[in-house]
Amino acid sequence: MREGSLEAPTRHPIDWKSDDYWDKDALYSELERVYDICHGCRRCVSLCESFPTLFDLVDESETLEVDGVAKSDYNKVVDHCYLCDLCYMTKCPYVPPHEWNVDFPHLMLRAKAVKFREEGARLRDRVLTSTDTVFGLSSVPLVDVTVNAVNRSSGVRKVLESTMGLHREAPVPEFHSKTMRKKVGALVREIAPKAVGDTTGKVALYATCYGNYTTPDLGEDFVKVYQHNGIHIDVVPKEKCCGMPKLELGDLDAVDKLKQANIPVLAALVDAGYDLIAPIPSCVLMYKQELPLMYPDDADVLKVQKAFFDPFEYLWLRHKGGELNTEFPNALGEIAYQVACHLRVQNIGIKTRDVLGLVPGTEVQVHERCSGHDGTYAVKAETREKSLKIARPVVRKVDAGTPAYFASDCPMAASHIANLSAKVDHATHPMTLLRMAYGL
Repeated sequence: MREGSLEAPTRHPIDWKSDDYWDKDALYSELERVYDICHGCRRCVSLCESFPTLFDLVDESETLEVDGVAKSDYNKVVDHCYLCDLCYMTKCPYVPPHEWNVDFPHLMLRAKAVKFREEGARLRDRVLTSTDTVFGLSSVPLVDVTVNAVNRSSGVRKVLESTMGLHREAPVPEFHSKTMRKKVGALVREIAPKAVGDTTGKVALYATCYGNYTTPDLGEDFVKVYQHNGIHIDVVPKEKCCGMPKLELGDLDAVDKLKQANIPVLAALVDAGYDLIAPIPSCVLMYKQELPLMYPDDADVLKVQKAFFDPFEYLWLRHKGGELNTEFPNALGEIAYQVACHLRVQNIGIKTRDVLGLVPGTEVQVHERCSGHDGTYAVKAETREKSLKIARPVVRKVDAGTPAYFASDCPMAASHIANLSAKVDHATHPMTLLRMAYGL
């Protein structure tokens, strides 16, 4: 229960187009106000490195209060926030409608945006967040083979660490010239859609930049499972990155450009009767939460928001309507399942667990702790050790069991945890497990 309010938390729109949003004095005044509230509460100390950083700054100051912390140190707190949203959605008792009106993640976003507009970002961070360009170039035929070989070279990784600040031990994805979009497009077949509850029975898969170029086989799993359940599944005809990497960098102008490219395409699909899904929770959250808060008066953004579903949320809604195939010839045994942060904060419950729990002979052990990956946080040399600290609790929980499979809806979190685990050597996506249970 939230001590500060008995009402459900709400979210204010992100007023990023106003002059006040970019006023540095007003920003630092708000940072001081919120930091003081957090210092007095300290409930979020175990969530990420932002809060220990803040509390150490306070405890080491002359006054032992926030007023003793130099404003030049405020961004040390901001730099460790990767917008997981867990403090807002699971811990903070002072979020709106509480009168103190604390929205720590979106205040960190504002600080990131002001810093980016004033100072820009280092080349490495611009490159890491330019996923369409980097992943696209890395997936060109033959180039993908070379890039993958280079990424496996310990010597090259040492050079990348010293020159670019990319940690030598951080797992990096493999790239594929035969992308998810190509694979899904070849498997599409017409199925007469049947509406069930809030679902139309006709979905378009937004492949995402990460899914498209690094986990192409996952698209085949989505198609097989959805078609097996009488759902027509197609691929979004064209797409750009959802904008989450640029949001976390604070580059809101880049987010705006990506929104302008994606929303018209997705809104047209909704008008044609499609629901929307994506294989990466962060991308789903971008369309469900962040873009609607950035563009609260944009009818197409809100249309897309209403039609966007987490993939297992969608299957569970079909199951509630009696339209999910529950004939599973294959048991899966024990599954260690890490709930991705950007899935937890969607407030839909643990639908992946619920669907996999329908499979006889299957036990899903749920672990609701952050992986500390974030997409870039676990890869950067200066934050790698902090990411390992955040990941240790969930790694210990996974290693305490004897799972037949380890899974997470977020491929990046999954690879990070599997890389650190002593019990599991790889991760299997939940949709892949569901396909296996169906024997498809």
